[in-house]
Amino acid sequence: MIKNKRLLYISFVFMVVSMALNFPFPNASPYGEEMVSVLDRSVETVNGLNVVGLTSLGVLIAGLYFLVQSLGKYHARFVILACLVSMLAPHYLANSFQKHFATGIYAISYKSDKGNCHFEMAKKTTLHAVCKLPLINYSQKDVRFTVELREKNGDNDIKKMFSLLNANAPYDVMLRAGESKSIKIERDIDVSHIKNHLESGELTSVNIIIKSGKKTRKL
Repeated sequence: MIKNKRLLYISFVFMVVSMALNFPFPNASPYGEEMVSVLDRSVETVNGLNVVGLTSLGVLIAGLYFLVQSLGKYHARFVILACLVSMLAPHYLANSFQKHFATGIYAISYKSDKGNCHFEMAKKTTLHAVCKLPLINYSQKDVRFTVELREKNGDNDIKKMFSLLNANAPYDVMLRAGESKSIKIERDIDVSHIKNHLESGELTSVNIIIKSGKKTRKL
């Protein structure tokens, strides 16, 4: 079935690199995007194309090519299997590591799709804001850390709301071992100095930054 072991090993290397670029840990963004950001390079081209995503796809295609060349038969079956592994393995490995081996803030999971902030006027010049952020501590020890909100792309009013919510940040949080809890950030914001300010609304899929000492994660 295997006609060239050397090409098979090369295909494994390419596919491992592709999966590493898409590894979703320790931050919400894939590892490849974090590395590009650290090197002070743009993640997207001027046309909006994702550089890391295209690179990962190109590396995966190269890996699949060498895989096919290394096999004597069952090409389609192994290509489909390799594609499934490449798509599913990064998330499975990240989740398994976090649930069974991670410690401190690396054991903290945040359900960003369920994080939300609700705004409504409490008084003529006061905007009442409530944010609910669902967190899980997978470690066997209590974890103390701080939380602040990450600004979302949007209009200036939304960016101002996040800036005002972060005025008192970071917010101290403590999760006990194995605890799952939705923490609440609540503030009354003076909007008397803001023209055409937001009077009501809700923001979903809120992103956060958690810190403990020199350790930082963007979730």
